[in-house]
Amino acid sequence: MTKVTPIIEIDPLLPLGCQTPPGRYLLAWEQALMDGWVGDLFGFHAVQLGWPALEGLRTNRMPHRWRVDDEDSPISRHAALRANFDTLPFPSASLDLMLMPHTLELARDPHHTLREAERVLVADGRLILIGFNPVGLWAWQRQRTDGVSAVTRSAWIGHRRVRDWLHLLGFEIEQERFGCYRPPLMSQTWLDRCAWLDRVGAHAWPVLGAVYAMEAVKRVHGVHLIQPRRATPLRPMPAAAATTPRQSTP
Repeated sequence: MTKVTPIIEIDPLLPLGCQTPPGRYLLAWEQALMDGWVGDLFGFHAVQLGWPALEGLRTNRMPHRWRVDDEDSPISRHAALRANFDTLPFPSASLDLMLMPHTLELARDPHHTLREAERVLVADGRLILIGFNPVGLWAWQRQRTDGVSAVTRSAWIGHRRVRDWLHLLGFEIEQERFGCYRPPLMSQTWLDRCAWLDRVGAHAWPVLGAVYAMEAVKRVHGVHLIQPRRATPLRPMPAAAATTPRQSTP
């Protein structure tokens, strides 16, 4: 009989956590969702802030795409661009799309990080966030192992609070989704046996998903885009902590 072991010492936000059964399950859900959400978003400049395990922009067709890692992250030394998320090295109103997978949970000041995202986005630019749900199923496991689990290193911010922050900054919520209803079991066999919970949970208790995703649009009153902007190359400002970002091929 397969032994069922709860997730105790692994944080899915960390590189090692993504190699565990619940980490791979979480990453697969987020990857599939982002592949669908960003594929038809158009513009010229797109940025993903942090968490290299997720290739959030791989299906997007914008000509200029970067992943920016936190300059203090121990796994950012191989990143093309490193920066402080509180002072992003991009001009105001210069990005069409920003993806923030679990960025707020590890931010020094989550609200300030959101304000910085609002600054660099153009009018009608899109912001996509992913976060752990503090009232979700995985949060119960986190409370049971508080003080032991590496998950306690990050602060989980509820989607209602994030919605309020976004509204205060002038964003309009386009869509949101909850996911990952299976318990965070370290046994792949038992995790697979719980696959039916994803189908039932999405209809029976949608807000109890372990993770949520949200897409918001920056609204600027009195500003209307009447013609396409010219695709001029965007160069990060000197605030970056390392090398010049590589331009990826679409």
